[in-house]
Parts: sequence; C-alpha cells; structure tokens
Amino acid sequence: MIEIQLTVNGKDYTVNIEEDKRLLDVLREDLGFTGVKEGCSEGECGACTVIMDGKTVNSCMVMGFQANGSNIVTIEGLEKDGQLHPIQQAFIDIGAVQCGYCTPGMILSAKALLDKNPNPTKEEIREGISGNLCRCTGYSKIVKAVEKARGYEDES
Repeated sequence: MIEIQLTVNGKDYTVNIEEDKRLLDVLREDLGFTGVKEGCSEGECGACTVIMDGKTVNSCMVMGFQANGSNIVTIEGLEKDGQLHPIQQAFIDIGAVQCGYCTPGMILSAKALLDKNPNPTKEEIREGISGNLCRCTGYSKIVKAVEKARGYEDES
C-alpha cells in the first residue's frame, strides 16, 4: 500500500492504495466519483476522461500513484451551488445527450478545449473532442452544444 494525496473538485484527499491501482478506480471506488465511467479500459473511448492538472487524461491509463499531488476535475466538480456549468447546460439545451455514457468525458474534453480556446472553430471543436467516442449521437449535436457554450466565463 502507498499513500497518495490529491485534490479532486477542489477538495483534498489522502488515500492508501495498492501500487497497481488505476486513477479511474481510485476516483470511483475510493472516492465515490462515479461520473467517471469505465469504457474500453485501453485509453481509446474517453469515457473515463478527467482533467488532471489542466489537461484531459484517460484515467484508465493513469496509475493512481502518478496522480499524487495532482489537481483533478471530474464531471461532479463542474456544477456549483446547484447550477449546472454552462457546458452541461448547453448539452441539455441542444439535446446532445442520448444514452449519456460518453457525456461526462465529452463535457470535460469540451471544458478543457474552451478553457484554452474560448472561441474554437467547428474543426477545432471536433479535434478537441476527438478522443471521446459516442455511439449514439453522431456528434452533430455535441459540436453544436460546444459551439453554444463558447465564451463562457470560468469561475473556478
């Protein structure tokens, strides 16, 4: 067992984990952030996407010990005081959600993109979400939702 310290959604945690435990499992099993989904377990689908130290990562491909000292944002960290994040609201307004399995990772990828580039083109949006697979929507409404969320002010 090893001890790691990390900040998730603005709160500090100290966790004792097995050396071979993935960040995905630390977040879901040890800390209860079940919005982080396990899909392919190979870093290909993006269902487990989180923002770690300002960059999106597939949490199934990060070992828990590698997150020691990191600042992590999960989908649960976007809502503030009962108000959805503008990207979450845009996904609802546009109807960019069907089964919902890809949605947390898709929204976090969109947030990371918009934090770096508040006014991306359609092509930049498609590239920004390219690590996230959706089997339901065909991506058109997802791209429209990200377009709608352009220019939001990040208050975190």
